[in-house]
Amino acid sequence: MSTSAAPSPTVPSFRHVVAARYITPLREGGSVPALVEADDGQSYVVKLRGAGQGARVLIAELIAGQLGRALGLAVPELASVELDLALARTEPDSEVQDILRASVGVNLGLRHLDGAVTFDPAARPGPPGEVASAIVALDSLTTNVDRTARNPNLLWWRGVLAPIDHGAALYWQHDWTGEVADANPARRFPLIRQHVLLPWADQLAAAGQRLSEALSDAMIAGITAQLPDAWLAPLPAAPTPDAQRAAYGEWLRQRRAEIPQLMEEAARARTPSV
Repeated sequence: MSTSAAPSPTVPSFRHVVAARYITPLREGGSVPALVEADDGQSYVVKLRGAGQGARVLIAELIAGQLGRALGLAVPELASVELDLALARTEPDSEVQDILRASVGVNLGLRHLDGAVTFDPAARPGPPGEVASAIVALDSLTTNVDRTARNPNLLWWRGVLAPIDHGAALYWQHDWTGEVADANPARRFPLIRQHVLLPWADQLAAAGQRLSEALSDAMIAGITAQLPDAWLAPLPAAPTPDAQRAAYGEWLRQRRAEIPQLMEEAARARTPSV
């Protein structure tokens, strides 16, 4: 058996594409993302910064999604997608048209997984324990409150479980000054007890170890560097995009130290009370 260390994961790519054709809005969620075809010939589900809670949702999507990809999870490829004002003219719904107009510029796209099926824990067997544990670990780290049985945000695609829609992660940033201490990196995450995959997450300690190793300083710096300036509106304690990237990075570094405690919390949530 080889005793050499496993290679460190590389920072997932974050390509820039231009929306070439607007296909349709997707009305399953409250943010009304758009399905578009880009200039690379691929289709993307685009989260629009002019919708709902704005660019902070896109920030959460990028950070949590890229961390998931670094862990080897089947998160769809992420890309920055540039929208032109002309695309809004093909949408007959005036409300959606307003969102598209407010989203001109750089938005966040996820590769469309054609033929994917929504995960239903009651309809088919769950995923392997290693996969379930990795997703639970990621969601604990990023405080993702939206992976419940009612809204799992998981797709079966080509026999693999793909986590999607991480916009509800990093929920603290919607009322944030930009000060790292105000975001409380040491916070526990009791809502993990509602996680749809918790029953299958029987390898939490190992998942936490893998997450700690993947979340290197280099990985954190690489992912936060991908945050576009246009998403980083000034905050009182972090008025510039670079200051905000640094603050997100510092939060992740401090949060990394809490992973063992987060995994213990998730493990307790799996144990029925008597």
